[in-house]
Amino acid sequence: MTPTQIESYVDAAAAALALPLSPAHRPGVLRYFALAAEFAALVDSVPLPMSAEPAVHFAPVAPEEKDA
Repeated sequence: MTPTQIESYVDAAAAALALPLSPAHRPGVLRYFALAAEFAALVDSVPLPMSAEPAVHFAPVAPEEKDA
């Protein structure tokens, strides 16, 4: 997404949710949304076969600690 698209989306989403967005918080919200959009683009770029199905259950696990 371009910076202009991100600004438009954030403004529209805030208005749709009746969520007040303080001018002081706006730059941080825009930065975070841009970061989230980058993550989404990365995930979306992974090719999946037509046979791929969503997981029935997701169970996160703690990362393993490396011996120091």
